[in-house]
Amino acid sequence: MPNDLIYKIGITLIPNIGVVNGKQLIAHCGGVEAVFNETEKALSKIPNIGSVIINNIKNQKVLLRAEQELEYLLKNNIKALFYKDKDYPSRLSNCHDSPILLYYKGSTPLNKRRVVSIVGTRPASSYGKDVCEEICKHLQNYDVMVLSGLAYGIDTCAHRVCVENGVPTVGVLGHSLDTLYPAQNRKLADKMMENGGLLTEFISKTKPDRENFPKRNRIVAGMSDAVVVIES
Repeated sequence: MPNDLIYKIGITLIPNIGVVNGKQLIAHCGGVEAVFNETEKALSKIPNIGSVIINNIKNQKVLLRAEQELEYLLKNNIKALFYKDKDYPSRLSNCHDSPILLYYKGSTPLNKRRVVSIVGTRPASSYGKDVCEEICKHLQNYDVMVLSGLAYGIDTCAHRVCVENGVPTVGVLGHSLDTLYPAQNRKLADKMMENGGLLTEFISKTKPDRENFPKRNRIVAGMSDAVVVIES
């Protein structure tokens, strides 16, 4: 992992900054490390960057937390994907609010020729699950990677059928990689590692809080050529 990864992690941890302003800072300063080394006077001239954000940038606690996260990534063989990296999902990079950094644990490259998301309701009917299963089986012949959110219902059905039929499948999470929600999908998630993986923008110790899932959903949609919604 590159030496500047601490700064790449750190910029995502700066309170009140967001991904759009974060990318603006990186572009203006000429690099992610340069953001932390820039003078307060120079930072104050950047649009939408006020004194509160400047103080947060200069707070060393951000980089200390980033160092801890780097240790966690190395220990658990998790790959960090910066939005300018070639391995970063190319479709997602076209979205202005795409994450600055993604965390990925898996075996399948994320820039497959075709990417389809299959998502839907948690209390899925038997008919909904049958349709989901039929779609996933048909995709086997088209070199497709299937994304979903590893939630109950349709998401779980899509991942399971893909695993059973050799279709690469990636679960996009609304929490960090050091936990799994729902816990009942742990065995399924482990099998997905063989031909797919797990992806998130959240650092370790992030719980599956409600506000995280709309953020998760934008990644699912942004990475996809097509989104199939079943019973929702």
